[in-house]
Amino acid sequence: MKTLIVNEIEGFPITAEESFDLCTTMVKDCLGCWSCWWTTPGRCVHKDLDNFYKEYLAADQVLFFAKLNRGFVSGNMKTLLDRMIPHFLPYCVFENGGTRHSPRYEKYPNIAFYYDGEFEEEEDRALFTAYIQKVFDQFYSPRIHIAPLSSYVASEESAV
Repeated sequence: MKTLIVNEIEGFPITAEESFDLCTTMVKDCLGCWSCWWTTPGRCVHKDLDNFYKEYLAADQVLFFAKLNRGFVSGNMKTLLDRMIPHFLPYCVFENGGTRHSPRYEKYPNIAFYYDGEFEEEEDRALFTAYIQKVFDQFYSPRIHIAPLSSYVASEESAV
């Protein structure tokens, strides 16, 4: 099983054959130019994520390790999620009471999204997890797991 790690938690000891380090990579903002749909389908005019896109689509699963900022993903993580739009077609479909872009590819990876941060209220945590669930549902991820980082660390320690 091919795994891709996306990490933005400094000093978090994870190893993987394929990884994308958001601690050292600042993702460029989307220009909204639509080139990834019309001019160069599936490819962004920015070249900063070319390797990431290939690794993401080739992965069976992608593990995200996100550092929360005021109860939400960081700006860099949000930009990365926004820049995933080349993976989809510009056409929308109506499914399950909502709309989303049509898939460009036949297969998308399973997602495990671990977050490092606290919520003041349970409702805040519920809103955050609903947002992440919706994002990856829009990304056609077959399985989506969202949990605090402590649950990943605990599961890794029990595996040893």
